[in-house]
Amino acid sequence: MEEMDPFWRVVKIMEILRGEGGCPWDREQTRESLKPYLIEEAYEVLEAIDEQDPEKLKEELGDLLLQVVFHAQIAKEKGEFDISQVLQTLAEKLIRRHPHVFGEAKVENAQEVLENWEAIKEREEGHSFTLEGVPSSLPALLQARRIQDKASRVGFDWSQIESVWEKVAEEWGELKDACAKGDRDAMRRELGDLLFGIVNLSRFLGIDAEDALRQCNKRFINRFSYVEKRLREQGLTPQEADLETMDRYWEEAKRLE
Repeated sequence: MEEMDPFWRVVKIMEILRGEGGCPWDREQTRESLKPYLIEEAYEVLEAIDEQDPEKLKEELGDLLLQVVFHAQIAKEKGEFDISQVLQTLAEKLIRRHPHVFGEAKVENAQEVLENWEAIKEREEGHSFTLEGVPSSLPALLQARRIQDKASRVGFDWSQIESVWEKVAEEWGELKDACAKGDRDAMRRELGDLLFGIVNLSRFLGIDAEDALRQCNKRFINRFSYVEKRLREQGLTPQEADLETMDRYWEEAKRLE
């Protein structure tokens, strides 16, 4: 088996793991049980990219690919399809959705490529409405961005960023009003509107809101870990320290970044 092509070697290993006498854990997995791992591996790839660590990225891409191979093996066992058909479908899609490379279509820039891709996708999937193709399972910030992108491509968009700033300010005011009234349903609704507006603003700024928040989370974790480390040097826990001390160490952590 060592002489096999590396990709097909992995496919064969997965077949053995799922087969008689294979691994008990691998054999008992289902599509549903594997769903968390698929999401987790995708985010670990993002983390490796953020850390600009090629070795880690190589490993994490392998882990993500394993999930594809795993699901394809389950489908093969069910008599639905196998990994070869997955690859064939992908190859055909890539050729079909790049008519400017494999056909006669002409494009001027990457934006036109994206517009062509979306138009071809819409025709293939037969959606009746523009936003039908946005997956409901996406993280909320990413889903909001996809919704806005699709609406923008059919002309439903702000013409300038100043209007987006005004909309964010409007939603902020409406959230404050809802909070002042103590209306929980209105507070939830207005907070959602504000977050949607922030995503719109991030789109106009050319910044991915999901990525920006993920980076913010990472900074918070690093800074708070520094605060805890400094407190431990004094024999304290966060519960025992006063807020002024923790704020001082927080500012230290920011300066050290």
